[in-house]
This record gives sequence, C-alpha cells and structure tokens, in this order.
Amino acid sequence: MADIIILPGIGGSGETHWQTHWERANPEAIRFQPKSWDKPDLADWAAALEQTVAATKNAPLLVAHSLACLLVVHWQRFSSLPVAGAFLVAVPDPQSEAFPAEAGAFTGPLKGRLRFPSLVVASSNDPYGKIEHARLRAAEWGSHIAEVGALGHINGGSGLEDWPSGFALFQAFAKSISK
Repeated sequence: MADIIILPGIGGSGETHWQTHWERANPEAIRFQPKSWDKPDLADWAAALEQTVAATKNAPLLVAHSLACLLVVHWQRFSSLPVAGAFLVAVPDPQSEAFPAEAGAFTGPLKGRLRFPSLVVASSNDPYGKIEHARLRAAEWGSHIAEVGALGHINGGSGLEDWPSGFALFQAFAKSISK
C-alpha cells in the first residue's frame, strides 16, 4: 500500500477540515510541515514536501488541498522522488481576484503533464477557482477530473466533516492506480 501524505493549503487545514479528519482516521498518514502555513513560501513548502516524500517507505499518494495543489505541480518538476499519485482538491486559479497575494510565488508556469497519475476534484461554486479552470488544469496536467457539485472551496467552511463521498473518490483513485 502507498503511504499517504496530507498537504494542506494556506492555514494548514484546521480542526473541521476533511484532511484533518482523514489524518486522524489513518495514523499512518503524514502531514507535511512547512515553516509557515500562513505565509507560504514556495521554496520552503517544496523543501518540506521533498523531505516528507523522501522519508516514506513506499511511493506515496499525495492528498493536496488548494494551494498545495499548485505546490505539487511545481515540486514534481524538479524532484525525482517516486510518487504513486496525487489527489488534487480545489485547485485555485492564480488569476482569480480571490487568490491570496502572499502566495504569488506559486503562480508560475503550471502547464504540462504531471509525471504521476492524478485526479482533480472540483466544486462548481469554488470562490478560488471556477469549474472551467479546474477542467483546463486537469486537461493540461493529464489528470482525470471529478466534479462534485456545489461544495464551495471543499474546506472546513464547507461543513463536510470527514467528507465520506470524497473519501470514496480517494479510495477509488488509489485502487485505480494500484493495478
């Protein structure tokens, strides 16, 4: 079985976020730890991801939310560490007015296929990225896409708790790439 790395976005996915619920439910899941959740620095976040992936026993599954989705895209270009796949939830649009200015370094070139299987999970009313943006990124990255309806930014504020339907998507994705 692949190891699981939880990659929150800005703020670190608090107590009500589905990532935190999933991490609690699976004691073997690892949360990557950059120096600051609130002042994202691409070099620091990429180094933290590199260190976390390097510490896994098996090629991990990356479970990324929001800004961490963009981190995965940047990181996979320079890292050669093995990854089983990436579950990319609520990919933000750097051109959106809602995109945080402090995350400007994450906006760089985001085109090109990812070097591992991936699934983009998108909400139809995400304030940080329209569904069309998620479709475009999925196509550019060679990702499959799952459109999950109107769930906002698919975060703690969405009231999803442990998000069972999202976990079912994750399990199906993990099973599809383990063959």
